[in-house]
Amino acid sequence: MSTLKSEDGPLTGVKVVSLAINLPGPAAAARLTALGADVTTVLPPSGDPMQMFQPDWFAQLHAHQELVSADLKTEEGLGVLHELLREADLLVTSSRPSALARLGLDPQSLTSRHPHLCHVAIVGHPGDEAEVPGHDLTYQAVNGLLNPPAMPSTLIADMAGSERAAQEGIAALLQRERTGVASHREVALSEVAETMAEPAKRGLTTPGAALGGGLGVYGLYETKDGWVALAALEPHFAQRAMTELEVDGTPAAFARVFLTRTAEQWEHWAAEKDIPLAAVRTA
Repeated sequence: MSTLKSEDGPLTGVKVVSLAINLPGPAAAARLTALGADVTTVLPPSGDPMQMFQPDWFAQLHAHQELVSADLKTEEGLGVLHELLREADLLVTSSRPSALARLGLDPQSLTSRHPHLCHVAIVGHPGDEAEVPGHDLTYQAVNGLLNPPAMPSTLIADMAGSERAAQEGIAALLQRERTGVASHREVALSEVAETMAEPAKRGLTTPGAALGGGLGVYGLYETKDGWVALAALEPHFAQRAMTELEVDGTPAAFARVFLTRTAEQWEHWAAEKDIPLAAVRTA
């Protein structure tokens, strides 16, 4: 994820305030920053848990932003926030609706006090279920994205949710530009996980399916010292791979050939032949 701020990006001059901690709110704010927005992140007095879990990533996600500490449970803290919102174009939150309502930050109250302000609310579940607790792990579990006992290798719902939140924020700003009316938009992480699970649910990536190992030109293959990922899916790539390797295109044929070299050697070969292949690396 780029954390460089574009000085002449499409969102230059747009002012964003984020109350979101952990993920995906900060990742969404980082994306908006990279597009040129001026982002102020308001942190609670206790800070963001990410500062303890992953301080380097926290710093990266909040680069080129203004960090403000305010206790929103006090009149003074809310005063600081509303002063920021008075000039802001977009607010990003990741709290339950009831928590926002207690602070007078529900959509109706925000519209009444700051009619120009667009709002993206990141929640766990959509609509009336927004109060139901959950996290990336449970969203993946419900949508068949886990393979127990292995834990997920990444936070699919959170990271994809951050991109959707940034997208919804931009959509709200565009709508306001066209109509003059600010809007409240909701991003439900459970729905994001459901979207990310579509390839599996439709059978594309299940074991033995087209993108699940059933095609010889699209799969993982062991080499002399590791593994490579071959993704020669388009006909011209597939034909070139089969011709260059002199194989019939079955997974077994590819498997025999790839065992003859190291992963690095195959990467160099693929670069020369213009074939989509990469060595498998750990995160």
